[in-house]
Amino acid sequence: MGSGSLLLSARNAAATLALSARTVADNARGRLTKEICDARLDVWARDLVRRTHIEVEVVGREHLDPTRTYVMVSNHQSFYDVPVVYYALGPNIRMVGKKELFDVPLFGPAMRSAGFIEVDRGDHARAVASMARAKDLLASGTHLWLAPEGTRSEDGALGPFKKGAFVVALETKSPVLPVSLRGTREALVARGLRSRRGARVVVTIHPALGPEPYASMPPKPGRDALLEDARASIARAL
Repeated sequence: MGSGSLLLSARNAAATLALSARTVADNARGRLTKEICDARLDVWARDLVRRTHIEVEVVGREHLDPTRTYVMVSNHQSFYDVPVVYYALGPNIRMVGKKELFDVPLFGPAMRSAGFIEVDRGDHARAVASMARAKDLLASGTHLWLAPEGTRSEDGALGPFKKGAFVVALETKSPVLPVSLRGTREALVARGLRSRRGARVVVTIHPALGPEPYASMPPKPGRDALLEDARASIARAL
């Protein structure tokens, strides 16, 4: 494992901001398409993984059915969760992120332009509108990715899950695909500044949880059972 490097973090941040600037500019000119965004996300993720010398192992790829659209849920340990997920699972994914991410200059507007979804948990009307956009995204055939912990884990332990992802899955009759990320915090811990080269990351794709058994229950017990089953799947590979 390499030692921590502020320069490496700065280079990866610069690459992210350069991608963001191009996305914002293309959107302003009316030239931005989903295909362009997907291609850029793919190149960006591969570039960050390569530059940081992250060794990515994917387990359970057979559980990812290319004919289905998923609500993907994962644990959240590091900034590097994002490029690793795109590297391992492909670019046809959009994240749901907290409002603060969308306030970052260049980065936030680029996320909006590329189809990422902002959630303001303090504003009920905006949260409802965000979930409507999430449903439209799934209907279009794009996977929706959420980290139900809501924030990065400070110590790597799996925290409690929020319910939003599971409400959307049941309302859209979408399968939930649990994904475990192990090792990303070795590249950069939560709140850390120094990236470390050479992390070994294991991405475990678990069997999908179809909505049918949970939808047959009363709404709240069904949602809670789906949440607990997804969380248990993720925990098993950490």
